[in-house]
Amino acid sequence: MDALEEIFGKTAQMTVLKNLIAHKDESTYLSGIADETGLSHSSVARVITPLIKSDIVIEKPLGKQIRTFRLNLENEKTKLILEFYNRLNMID
Repeated sequence: MDALEEIFGKTAQMTVLKNLIAHKDESTYLSGIADETGLSHSSVARVITPLIKSDIVIEKPLGKQIRTFRLNLENEKTKLILEFYNRLNMID
């Protein structure tokens, strides 16, 4: 368990956010996040929605059914989350 989970608990949304942080310079798919985290596709879809609405995650459609996701590194909230995450993990 890392410092973020120790403070906020291990939730599906925290798991998805940590996965996106780990791949912050890459785009990924819902199924890729689900495979890497062990969460169901529907759980990932449910918990990523608020991250998209708050502009922390960018959703980009590829065709009619495929969507990609990545952290919005230009967003101030995302920058604060990354700084907080990195600083917390430096303390350990």
